[in-house]
Amino acid sequence: MKIMVTGTEGYLGSLLPPLLYKRGHDVLAVDTGYYKSGWLFNGTEQTARTLNKDIRKLTAEDFAGVNAVVHMAELSNDPAGDLAPNITYDINHKGSLHIANLAKAAGVERFVYMSSCSVYGVATGVDVTEDSPVNPQTAYAICKTLVERDVRPMADDNFSPTFMRNATAFGASPRMRFDIVLNNLAGLAWTTKEIKMLSDGTPWRPLVHALDISKSIICALEAPREAVHNEIFNVGDTKQNYQVKEIAEIVAANFPGCSLSFGSNGADNRSYRVSFEKINSKLPGFSCEWNADRGAKQLYDIFKRIDMTPEVFRYRGFTRLEQLKHLLKTEQLDPQFFWTEA
Repeated sequence: MKIMVTGTEGYLGSLLPPLLYKRGHDVLAVDTGYYKSGWLFNGTEQTARTLNKDIRKLTAEDFAGVNAVVHMAELSNDPAGDLAPNITYDINHKGSLHIANLAKAAGVERFVYMSSCSVYGVATGVDVTEDSPVNPQTAYAICKTLVERDVRPMADDNFSPTFMRNATAFGASPRMRFDIVLNNLAGLAWTTKEIKMLSDGTPWRPLVHALDISKSIICALEAPREAVHNEIFNVGDTKQNYQVKEIAEIVAANFPGCSLSFGSNGADNRSYRVSFEKINSKLPGFSCEWNADRGAKQLYDIFKRIDMTPEVFRYRGFTRLEQLKHLLKTEQLDPQFFWTEA
């Protein structure tokens, strides 16, 4: 199968192509290169040969011979999305629809879209399922719901989309991110030997390892069509719903000498527990292989091996918002987030 993967120079995208190669697939990698400067360690057997192109500028010719698309190239978290909400809609909503429309017109059979459990926003009571109402709180999450809303009606006998609502990712990647909760806490534990929480840590977050997300994508691509056609899957494991304070405690326990403290309730009111029963019972071959404890140990081992310094941890290339702000400040990106001429 020839698979176009967008966002291959990102945190998740850098992990997926080597796994697809091992399965015998051909990969057409696409990335505009915002985060190319962030490389933490040599952690993949084979990096993908990448078409350096903004998704908004892809054309029909780029989809020649493509059987499936895995689309994850968007502004990739809430702070980055809030930096320029109008551009977030331009890239994450309109740009994603552009990809879906080109793919369908080109005869692409499978379209796997990386959505997010952040669409649930604030949820109380029972664990939310794929059928629960969405309650997005940010431009990033709103765009996820809009893409789902607009692509689902495109499904037909020849075009089969699948929507993967990922839990909050964690774990090591060569294109590392330190702006997601477990990875950030691990970096603080290593570089300062202190986790000083500003909040009380009571909000709930579902977690899923980056490699388990990759596994879910492969399962969706290789599953019988009827198992994934126009389906939404929460990606994770119900046992991996954690309060933020639990995540902090797990990280601190894996980093010797790390102290831990908590503050009062913070301003971030997002809190939700998620049910992952559907993906674990309906998607052939899927189950999570990682939990927070194993992921924290993985990060400790990698930080130790590369002797990670505070300067590396704080480097802008590992934090989406800071890297985008740098590219805008230095006028490498124009106000629409297109690359400027050198």
